[in-house]
Amino acid sequence: MKPVLIIRTGRAPDSIRARHGDFPHWFRISAQLALPKLRVVDVAAGESLPPPQEVAGAIITGSAAMVTERAAWSEHALGGRVDYLPGGREIGTVPIEVLAQAKQDALAARLPASFRAHTTHEQSVLEAPAGAVVLAQSVRDPHQLLRYGKHAVSTQFHPEFNADVMRAYIHRKRADMQREGFDPRHTFKQVAATPIARRLLSHFARYHGLAAAR
Repeated sequence: MKPVLIIRTGRAPDSIRARHGDFPHWFRISAQLALPKLRVVDVAAGESLPPPQEVAGAIITGSAAMVTERAAWSEHALGGRVDYLPGGREIGTVPIEVLAQAKQDALAARLPASFRAHTTHEQSVLEAPAGAVVLAQSVRDPHQLLRYGKHAVSTQFHPEFNADVMRAYIHRKRADMQREGFDPRHTFKQVAATPIARRLLSHFARYHGLAAAR
């Protein structure tokens, strides 16, 4: 079987990576993919992507880089508009509301009406690309889960995070949160397990035949 590609667009902060590992490891565990059949390409470091026909599918990691920085590796062709989320960053374990149109979606149809997910982001999709279908939202962000055609979805929340990783990000961002008027202690206490959000990656992998790499 062809390898599953993990497109690395950044790295977890040193303090978090030392204790909890890094993005490719988190995605591998959550998607339940076999290590021998994975290929990691670090596009932020200038590594080139293989031809699409050489891989079974791809997962793109998150990044601390801002879309508005317009780094060469981050430019995309889907359209839409990304900028800073009104009201400041969204961080912590938050409820995600699944929208009515998700009932017709091959991946999202199995989701409950709402579920918890871990979030940490300053920028977000402010206008979805033409043709994209919005499947889920949070109170702060109306574009938490989007569908782009038959084979591609994106999440604003982090299905690859576990609760310990979420707490580590809150701890690291506590000074920024206080400066922006958020209470990091309250946010820290609200962190909880997010089994439904985490299963989304394994469901995606199985639906597209990627989990067969196990």
